[in-house]
Amino acid sequence: MSDDPSQFNLANYFLGAERLSQFGDHTAIEFDVRRLTYNELRTEVDRWVRRLENRGVNEGDRVALLLYDSPEFVACFLAAASLGAICVPINTFLRAEDVAFILADSGVRLLIVESELQDKAGSNGAVSLYAILTVDSRTRSVRGEGSDAGADTRVRSSSLIATTRESPAFLLYTSGSTGTPKGVLHRHGSIPFTVESYANNVLKLTKDDRVFSSSRMFFAYGLGNSLSFPLAAGAAVLLEPERMNAERLARFIEDRKPTVFFGVPAVYLSLLEYRSSGGRVDFSSVRSCVSAGEALPSKIFEDWQREFELTILDGIGSTEMLHIFISNRAGNSRAGSSGMLVEGYQARLVDDSGDAVENNEPGNLWVSGGSATTGYWNRPDLTESTVVDGWVRTGDVYRRDEEGFYYHIGRSDDCFKVHGLWVSPIEVESVLVSHEAVSEAAVVSAIDERGLATARAYVVIRRGERGHVPEALKDELRKFAGSRLPHHKVPAHIQFIEEMPRTSTGKIQRFKLREARNSVGGSDDKQ
Repeated sequence: MSDDPSQFNLANYFLGAERLSQFGDHTAIEFDVRRLTYNELRTEVDRWVRRLENRGVNEGDRVALLLYDSPEFVACFLAAASLGAICVPINTFLRAEDVAFILADSGVRLLIVESELQDKAGSNGAVSLYAILTVDSRTRSVRGEGSDAGADTRVRSSSLIATTRESPAFLLYTSGSTGTPKGVLHRHGSIPFTVESYANNVLKLTKDDRVFSSSRMFFAYGLGNSLSFPLAAGAAVLLEPERMNAERLARFIEDRKPTVFFGVPAVYLSLLEYRSSGGRVDFSSVRSCVSAGEALPSKIFEDWQREFELTILDGIGSTEMLHIFISNRAGNSRAGSSGMLVEGYQARLVDDSGDAVENNEPGNLWVSGGSATTGYWNRPDLTESTVVDGWVRTGDVYRRDEEGFYYHIGRSDDCFKVHGLWVSPIEVESVLVSHEAVSEAAVVSAIDERGLATARAYVVIRRGERGHVPEALKDELRKFAGSRLPHHKVPAHIQFIEEMPRTSTGKIQRFKLREARNSVGGSDDKQ
């Protein structure tokens, strides 16, 4: 690559000559029984560059990855960057029709797909529009159109396409849990910004760290956790292709001994419940636990600290901002708070007119920083309404205290009014889960038999309490909430459910609960 300082490429950022001279012989990836050093990862990237070139991939072309977390995912991602192509990681849990939409919407030139996931590709007949390479990450086999046997997979030279920090690098599609998936475009410079801001100042990773994330790399959160941050630090990342329940995850942690663990609130809750039921959970190797995806309830924060003597560093990020921009820190964390602004970012809390709100007043959260998206793919209307003068409107409602700690009140479309007063679902939920019988709670708006607005709570009972749940527990929970909340915030209706509906990222799908509310008439909670 040219010595021109304006030129920048992600592949070189992680695996350039200077980096390899420093970390080349260190372990970069552990996957099943495989161990790849940074030198070996560079070789894998170069092999994939040649494969992509042989399939006609050029600068600006989209390369889709429907792959498990694996060395192949990392190598393909960086190979696409090396060629100036735009990588499109796809959620492996999506339905075939959603995968087909993303492939068509992004206009991919090449799809690299896990052999077990081939049925999800091309279900709408679009298969003729792009080439396919099939990968089995467990056996390292690669199959393509015709045969890959003739592909020249020799290590190529270190020359790269002359990209810059402003060049488009990858396209992350949101989960589409409340609508059509939309692609969020990021640049080559977005990842280094998250490294220099969040990873360096909050995580403080070193080459001796072993990193594991239960969130996958096709999510913005998981991409940072398992690719950006460990590779930038010369650390080792532990990759696992399977979705794990609490028992298997606990065994993985004990056997593989990560030092840094990333999860979402639902994962931490499942591990706490598994431990409370007698399961073995050993986090003695872990020095730092991180949570994001949705607000971490105070009770999970406190229970985890009591059980493991570890503080979960909760934070908020978004696909549009690529990773966490508000976070708690080691030695400076508060239960129920998302933490303080991460160095390098700016934030504003504004009312619906765009005017700044006072401390401890709720406001719409706007954020700016060098990792912000350049916009939505094929959606100029959405880009215009979301990215305004360099500020990204997150859709979250927060309050900030005098010391600069931010507290999540809810999504702007989740908050609602009862008796003309605002109700924050998160505030009510945090009270309900502090009751000893409650594992999880979600609160949505409802209409009572008089046609007036009220709150309805959906509650999952803790494992030890399940089975026959007495109807009197509903009255007990209402009284419990009433002793801790203003009257208008107390749920008028409580319904017990077996489990919360969630996205594949672990977020509660409140829109499904609202649909369930409507299907039962909204005011009757006697089932």
